[in-house]
Amino acid sequence: MLQYFIFYKPFQVLCQFSPEGEKKTLADYFPGISKNIYPVGRLDFDSEGMLLLTNDKALSHHLLEPKFAHKRTYLVQVDGSITEEAIEQLRKGVMINVEGKQYKTKPAIAEVLLSEPDLPERNPPIRYRKEIPTSWISLTLTEGKNRQVRKMTAAVNFPTLRLVRYSIGMANIDGFTSGMYKEVTEEIKAQLLAR
Repeated sequence: MLQYFIFYKPFQVLCQFSPEGEKKTLADYFPGISKNIYPVGRLDFDSEGMLLLTNDKALSHHLLEPKFAHKRTYLVQVDGSITEEAIEQLRKGVMINVEGKQYKTKPAIAEVLLSEPDLPERNPPIRYRKEIPTSWISLTLTEGKNRQVRKMTAAVNFPTLRLVRYSIGMANIDGFTSGMYKEVTEEIKAQLLAR
């Protein structure tokens, strides 16, 4: 039987079931889960948000295969008041280092969020510095290089402070709290595969 879980991965949780030192893993949130269910893709230890877990190998392949260019939207808090010029650079693509080589990112959908998104509190919270403002942006990518979002915002001189994957395709984490998961039906495939 095919199973699908959408999980709001908390900050500082590894995207794996096997233990690694004292770090929290998926096993802390999915005790006794079937051995053949795996996360589709990864979210870094210091990132949070939507993670799909499934035993549907065909769907996993489809979502991870670069040629299908599935949209993934991230909500990103950056250091400083981001400029329209920086947003335009993100839209056009920026040069980042990927495995020691310079790589130009594909065009992205980048928007400044006028208000802070409704997200669960992060534990521990982002450091607060009264004299330095922060901005929130929405960034939608169709590729997933290692630490790409962080490298992209750094390339336009607005380092990432908090990174939350909000959606894959049309499926999202609206209404989720940190550490929460829901088992979803096969109908979710249509949302996940939506372009």
